[in-house]
Amino acid sequence: MTPDINDIPKLTDKYFLKSKEVVRHFGDARVTYGVFMRRPVTFAPRLAIDWLQGVAKARGTSFDIAPNFKEGAWVGAGDPMMYITGPFLHLVDLETIFLQKIGAACVAAYNAYTICSDLPKVAFLAMDARHCAGQEMMELMAYGASVGSEKAKKKVGAVGFIGCATDATAHFFGQNQGLGTMPHALIGYAGSTLRAAEMLHEAYPDEPMTVLVDYFGQEITDALDVCRRFPELAAAGRPSVRMDTHGGRHVEGLDMAQSYAVLDRNCPEAIRGYRSEKELRYLIGTGVSSAAIWHMREQLDQAGFPKVRIVASSGFSPEKCRMMAVSQAPVDVIGTGSYLPEKWSETYATADIIAYDGKPMVKLGREFLMQRWEEMQKAGSPPGSPIGLASGDR
Repeated sequence: MTPDINDIPKLTDKYFLKSKEVVRHFGDARVTYGVFMRRPVTFAPRLAIDWLQGVAKARGTSFDIAPNFKEGAWVGAGDPMMYITGPFLHLVDLETIFLQKIGAACVAAYNAYTICSDLPKVAFLAMDARHCAGQEMMELMAYGASVGSEKAKKKVGAVGFIGCATDATAHFFGQNQGLGTMPHALIGYAGSTLRAAEMLHEAYPDEPMTVLVDYFGQEITDALDVCRRFPELAAAGRPSVRMDTHGGRHVEGLDMAQSYAVLDRNCPEAIRGYRSEKELRYLIGTGVSSAAIWHMREQLDQAGFPKVRIVASSGFSPEKCRMMAVSQAPVDVIGTGSYLPEKWSETYATADIIAYDGKPMVKLGREFLMQRWEEMQKAGSPPGSPIGLASGDR
């Protein structure tokens, strides 16, 4: 997230570099940029701001950065998120990179807030790393998730995100290292789900154990086998079973009709209203549906393991989490990377210069960026002053 200052020319658009040389030749100007997005988001600017301030320091200059919202606030489409004021010579070649650090994090924060708010009693684990295109995207996504999670904690008392899968981004969630136990590969190596659990427990006897149970398509059988092998741990609620069944089949013991029956026993209102095809799939379809989670809870309880926790993963997007909330699915932890933006074009942040040496000027059609800046000028508040934070958290 902090490319060497000497690498900036290689990472920025060429027309900005040409503009920089023109400004160097004809004389600098003090400019103000307005930054906005075309969709509602949750404000997550810290990585971009920190980077800009770091570049300013390295170049021996300064930028006045005035956020119009607090971190975690809702920002409407087209709202100027912040103003950046400084020498044109030192800002013109930074636009490409600072915009990369804003949009995706804000959309991830929006999605993370949504899922944490819909399921406030569920703990979330950020498993975005495998879906990211390298370390910089990992940092943006983890940071975004942490911002959305903190907002949900404050507004609805949610448990939110408790950690992530990698050490590199654990600090965003107040952790020293990543969280996780076993992948499917360990079960293949061990030869059985039970043997994988035994090996994991022997290697990490003091850590809580989460066991994947879908490898052989025997989610219920293997979950109960593990609980019976470790009855004291099960009685203490230390082991968890992780359901990660893919969308090509139902969980062991279920089909479409039986899935309807499970929800009818536990949360009938979830299936008695109008549901779209996608919503029905999340409720009673293949993979880790709400019915599948309820089925696992029923089987664990009937076998005498009511304290064993259920971890769910596999495509837990905001839409799917909303259906889990509607059906009151008894899930304790959700591992997800599906708060990542689905439509990448929605993550594009845009910046336009709105003033040159204090004189308002912006391209036709972007006048909406100037209103708040002009209010700040009339109030006599310089960029970077507290008025820039007045919008609060909506």
